[in-house]
Amino acid sequence: MAGDSRVHMNQDMEIGVTPREVKKIPKQAREDLAHISTDRTRVLAEPPKKPRQRYVQKDGKCNVHHGNVHETYRYLSDLFTTLVDLKWSFSLLIFTLVYCITWLFFGLIWWLIAYIRGDLEHLEESDWTPCVENLNSFVSAFLFSIETETTIGYGYRVITEHCPEGIILLLVQAILGSIVNALMVGCMFVKISQPKKRAETLMFSHKAVISLRDDKLCLMFRVGDLRSSHIVEASIRAKLIRSKQTKEGEFIPLNQTDINVGSDTGDDRLFLVSPLIISHEINEKSPFWELSRAQMEKEEFEIVVILEGMVEATGMTCQARSSYLHTEVLWGYRFTPVLSLEKGFYEVDYNNFHDIYETYTPSYSARELAGTANRGQLLSKLSPAAPPPCPLDPPMVLREKEEDEEREAGESNGSAATAGVATETTEAENILF
Repeated sequence: MAGDSRVHMNQDMEIGVTPREVKKIPKQAREDLAHISTDRTRVLAEPPKKPRQRYVQKDGKCNVHHGNVHETYRYLSDLFTTLVDLKWSFSLLIFTLVYCITWLFFGLIWWLIAYIRGDLEHLEESDWTPCVENLNSFVSAFLFSIETETTIGYGYRVITEHCPEGIILLLVQAILGSIVNALMVGCMFVKISQPKKRAETLMFSHKAVISLRDDKLCLMFRVGDLRSSHIVEASIRAKLIRSKQTKEGEFIPLNQTDINVGSDTGDDRLFLVSPLIISHEINEKSPFWELSRAQMEKEEFEIVVILEGMVEATGMTCQARSSYLHTEVLWGYRFTPVLSLEKGFYEVDYNNFHDIYETYTPSYSARELAGTANRGQLLSKLSPAAPPPCPLDPPMVLREKEEDEEREAGESNGSAATAGVATETTEAENILF
C-alpha cells in the first residue's frame, strides 16, 4: 500500500501537480465540492456580473430613450410643450428663425403689392399716390415689415388711405405678429422660469442604510435643502424598481412597487428647513420583509426617491429625483448627525451630510426578528419569573434556551419530589419514636 501511494505521488510530481494532503472534509463541504469542476488543467472563473443599469440617474435624469415612435404628429399637436422641452440652442434658433421668416414673408407681400400696383415704376412722379410711401425696393419693403410688426414706426415709410389691400395686409400682419410674439415670448418665459435648476440645491445622500430604530429594521436615506428659501408643501415618496415574475409565468421588467415612507402617518410631508432622515419601516407590507442581509446582497433592485414641492419664490412646482442601487444600500450603518446647537441658532454641517458610521444590526430578516420578539413575549407571559430572551437572538438560540429552561424545570420538579418524600419519611419516624 505504501508503494502504491508513493507511485501515485511520483506521477503527480511528474505532471506538475502539488501532492494534496488527505484531510477530513465535512459532509456538507463534500456535497458542495461535488458540484465544482475538478479539471486540473485549467480553472474557469465565473464571469463577473454586469453592473445593473440605472433606471434613474443620481442627478434625477431618467435613463429611458423612446425609440420607433411613428406617430410624431402628436408632438406637433402640443406645440407649446414641444418648444419648451427643446434644448436652449434649438429654442434660440427657432426663436430667431420664426421672427426672421415672418418679417421676410410679409416684406415680400408688401413688395409684391408695390410691384403689382406699379409703385416701383412711378417713383419719380410726384402726382402718383403709392400704397406705401418711400417704398422703392425689396429692402425697404423688408424694413417696413419689421417696423409694422414690431410697432417701431420711424415715420419715413407710411401706408396711404388709397390702398385697401395694404390696409388688409396691415391688419393681418398686426394680428399674426401679436400671436407670434405671445407664443415666442411665452415659451422663453416658461423656459427661463422652469424650476429645474431649483432641484440642483436639493441634496440626497449618496448611500441608503439599514439599521435598527426602536427595535425595528428600517431603511433610511437623508435629504436636505441648501437654500434659505424653503420648499413649500414638500412631500417625498419612494419606488422599488426590480423585475418580477407572476404566478402565471409572466415576466414584468422594471416592476414598480411603492415603498411606504410615512404616507399613512403623514411623515411623508416634510418641513425641510434642515436635513432630514427619511425612514421606511420594514414590516409585513414592506417588499424587504423577508430579506436578510445575505439575501439583500444577492438581490438586484433600485430604489427611486422623489421629492416634490413648491418653490417659495415663484410658487411653481419643483421635483427632485435620485436613486439607490442594491450596491448603495448598506446594512448595519447609520447617518452621522449634522445639526448642532450654537449660540442663538442651529448650525448644519454639510461636510457630514453623506457620512455614515457602522452600528450593530442583526443580519436576520425583519420577519425572523419579529417572530423572535413574539416568542420572547409569549415566554415572558408563561413564566414571569424567568427573564425574557433578547429579541435579537436568532431562533436557534431561543430554541436552545427553551430546552435549557425545560431541563432546569424538570430537575427542580425532581428535587422537589425527592424532598417531599424525605419529609414524609422523617415525620413517620418521629411518630413511631
